[in-house]
Amino acid sequence: MTEAVLFDCDGCLVDSEVIALAVGLEVLGQAGLHYDRRDYAARFIGMSWAGIQIALDQDAKARLGRPVMGELVPVIRARIREEVEARLQAVPGTQAMLRSVKHPKAVASSSTSEQLESKLKRVGLWDDVHPHIYSADHVTHAKPAPDLFLYAAKQLGVLPRACLVIEDSVNGVRAGRAAGMRVWGFLGGGHMDDHAGARLLEAGAERLIQDWSQFRVAFEDEG
Repeated sequence: MTEAVLFDCDGCLVDSEVIALAVGLEVLGQAGLHYDRRDYAARFIGMSWAGIQIALDQDAKARLGRPVMGELVPVIRARIREEVEARLQAVPGTQAMLRSVKHPKAVASSSTSEQLESKLKRVGLWDDVHPHIYSADHVTHAKPAPDLFLYAAKQLGVLPRACLVIEDSVNGVRAGRAAGMRVWGFLGGGHMDDHAGARLLEAGAERLIQDWSQFRVAFEDEG
C-alpha cells in the first residue's frame, strides 16, 4: 500500500526540461557537439548537472579532442536562467493534483536546492510541497543512484517499499526502482516525445500517466 508519494520536479511539476533541453542542444551544437534530441533526452534528463558536465566533457574529449564544459557551462546556465525567468510554467494541473494528494509527499529532484526554490516559487508551488523538498545537494550520489529517493523516504518516515515515485526520466525511473520503490512514468511535460513512454517502461516504470488528471483518477482508484 502506498504511504507516500515522491515527485520529481523538472518535467513533472514545472515544465523546465523542455527549456533546458532546447538550450543545451543549441549551445552544444554551436560548439561542435551534436546530439540527436531523443538520445540526448534519454541519456541526460534526470541526471544531476554535475554528472551531465562530466559526461559531456568525456564526449568532447572523444569527439573534439578537448574538454569544453568549462567554457560552455556559464553560457548554458545564463541562457536557461533567462528562459526560465521569461516563460517557466507549472505543468498543467499540478497544483490541483498536489492539493488532492493527502498522503505525505516530497519533491526529490536532481536540481540544486537553490534552483528548486527559485522554480517552485516562480510557478506558485512552493507552499504546496514545502518543507519536504530534497535535491542532489542532500546526497553524495544523485540519480540514477537510489540515494535521493531513499533520503526523501527517510525524512518522511516511510519505508521505501511504501513509496510511489513519479518520474519523467529514465535516470529517475532507474533511481526509484533501485531504491525498492514503485515508479509511475509521467508523460505530461513539454519535452516528452513519442518514444518517451517506451523508454520509461523499459527502465522499469510500472505504468504510464499522461497528465495529472489521469494520475488523480489512478491514485484514487488505488486508495
